[in-house]
Amino acid sequence: MQIVTAAVMEKDGKILIARRCRGDHLAHKWELPGGKLEPNETPEECLQRELREELGIETAIGDWVASSDYEYSHMKIRLMVYRVRHVSGAITVRDHEAIAWVSRDELAHFDFSEADKPIIRKLAVGG
Repeated sequence: MQIVTAAVMEKDGKILIARRCRGDHLAHKWELPGGKLEPNETPEECLQRELREELGIETAIGDWVASSDYEYSHMKIRLMVYRVRHVSGAITVRDHEAIAWVSRDELAHFDFSEADKPIIRKLAVGG
């Protein structure tokens, strides 16, 4: 099982989401930003590294939010989600097709990847 981390980053009451690029597995699906755990890395270290690589920002990792297990055709993953605070750097879209800041009410209008859906449902009701 591949461990994948993801961030719940909030600003002005909105949550940052990202859309995967065409050609990727799950192309055009929306997700919470993050990525795959590498050997000898903690989930928190992974999430900081991924946000640095994908968005060009430095972050502080906060509380664990939830996890979700899902088996895609290409791999089984455990998604581990943490609250994250943006510390420095301007957000730059590097690994995604787009990003958006959305309210909890708006989350239901986006087509999220299957592993993200249980987390998104929790966030939508204030979790």
